[in-house]
Amino acid sequence: MAIRTDALTRREQILKEAARLFAERGFHGVGVDEIGAAVGISGPGLYRHFAGKDAMLAELLVGISEQLLTGGKRRAAEAAGNPGAVLDSLVEGHIDFALDDRPLITLHDRELDRLRDSDRKLVRQLQRQYVELWVAVVREVYPDLAEPAARAAVHAVFGLLNSTPHLGRPGALPGRAGTAALLHRMARGAFEAAAVSAPG
Repeated sequence: MAIRTDALTRREQILKEAARLFAERGFHGVGVDEIGAAVGISGPGLYRHFAGKDAMLAELLVGISEQLLTGGKRRAAEAAGNPGAVLDSLVEGHIDFALDDRPLITLHDRELDRLRDSDRKLVRQLQRQYVELWVAVVREVYPDLAEPAARAAVHAVFGLLNSTPHLGRPGALPGRAGTAALLHRMARGAFEAAAVSAPG
């Protein structure tokens, strides 16, 4: 859920700071007052925008799952007819998420089980659709890759791309453009390796 840095609404500001604080200190380690202070309003003032921390967490995790799926479908439609270009575009879109929304990756890993059942099921449903979108494209690019292997490769690439919160200090990386290019080469290399090892 790459939140715009220009002209953020108050609701978006709250979500951005909540994601950052939850990722840094854990869901239960952050109080409503702290989130409010981060955006310049009182803790109780947050309740004009959200019912509570649980609602913020749900909107963050459901929201990013919806955004990834919607963005993936849009990218697939824009490059329709060229499977290689669709795959490159999907990789680029996921890299943007992985580099720009690192707190949400941490949040998903640590706090997904805190969502109420209906929200957690919705996140999982959206994620499955996103995976299947990728699987279909990967199999178009690499037709010898069986469906189970393609699905495993997609999950492996997600793991690679979603490792960004663990890449170290920002100054230790080759810059955003360099990191994005590196991740793209590694993702496509992983799919190539999966296809090379496929029986055929």
